[in-house]
Amino acid sequence: MFEYNWWINGILDLSVGYKVLAVLLMTQITILSVTLYLHRHSAHNSLDLHPVLKHFFRFWLWLTTAQNTKEWTAIHRKHHAKCETEDDPHSPVVKGLKTVLWQGAELYRNEAENTETLNRYGQRTPEDWIERNLYSRFRMSGIAIMAVIDLLFFGLAGITIWAIQMLWIPLFAAGVINGLGHAWGYRNFECKDAATNISPWGVFIGGEELHNNHHTYPNSAKLSVKPWEFDIGWFWIRVFSTLGLAKARHVAPIAVKDSNKQELDMESIKAIIHHRFHVLSEYHQNVMLPVIKEQKAKMQLQERRQFKRARKLLTREPRLVKSCESNRIALMLEQNAMIKTIYEKSHELQEIWKNHPGSRIPEKLNAMMEWCREAEQSGIAALEDFAAQLKSYSLTSAR
Repeated sequence: MFEYNWWINGILDLSVGYKVLAVLLMTQITILSVTLYLHRHSAHNSLDLHPVLKHFFRFWLWLTTAQNTKEWTAIHRKHHAKCETEDDPHSPVVKGLKTVLWQGAELYRNEAENTETLNRYGQRTPEDWIERNLYSRFRMSGIAIMAVIDLLFFGLAGITIWAIQMLWIPLFAAGVINGLGHAWGYRNFECKDAATNISPWGVFIGGEELHNNHHTYPNSAKLSVKPWEFDIGWFWIRVFSTLGLAKARHVAPIAVKDSNKQELDMESIKAIIHHRFHVLSEYHQNVMLPVIKEQKAKMQLQERRQFKRARKLLTREPRLVKSCESNRIALMLEQNAMIKTIYEKSHELQEIWKNHPGSRIPEKLNAMMEWCREAEQSGIAALEDFAAQLKSYSLTSAR
């Protein structure tokens, strides 16, 4: 028999330190369930999961979040489809960072009541017997059972442990990722929305910290892109793959160059379009930033002040540029011909793959050849070197 005080310390009778470890373990399983099952598997179809693993994640989410697969999937898909617009369920750009950060769960619940969202974006989600008769029908029963389990195993501390579990996803997923992940951090790629990487090491929130990478390549099962970045979700995918429980369907492409290629050809243009985010990132890093730095060094103090934050403004995705910033950009371009040239060439480069999606590859190739010819005659060394590098792009993808 358990001693009389088992209800105070719980059946396990753990020390405070072990209870903290138990909380971290359980909340990390919840995060893993969200990022692998709901996000990468269900919403984006970038990951295949073994039926046993899928159902474990569904069961655990029922116990710890009361979230419905169809609702979560539909809301997230709509977020990508309508990102940073009035129809985005949780855009801090539109609704304000404070609102999304602290009321993210409420925004989720409000959108979950939109039947149009569920019908349009909730396709290919579980509608089996257990979903209809347990998970959806008795949604709150799961978290009630978890409360009993926590009290039974952890005693009075189980009340606090259960509360932390219930707050974990609303705070870190609905609040931090959907809020800070569109407002604070660094950007590897200038995707069309404001998504940022909160940290290069995605450990605490399942790798979801790498949000800019994800919005650039939403169908990639791997969220890390740069060599110094780490996605713990991808680590677990590799573990489960070794055990035969998971298989990545898609991963972000890796831009590869062939030093032997000296001319633009059909393969070059296909590779450039396929790796366009990498190409644009390299253009910003190897052309725009060095030229801006060089030109600012030649300016008088008063002129340099006018070019404050020029790096960020001139490389920003046009959709994210505010009207007041547009005026500053226009003034900078008017005052410096070389910076104007590299800025315009950046946008001309994007036009080749952005505004003519229906154009045939030969037409895009001709446009790229003309772009390179003009770049090589610009007299700007960094731009000439970049044009030469474009010829070396080859088709490949990460595995």
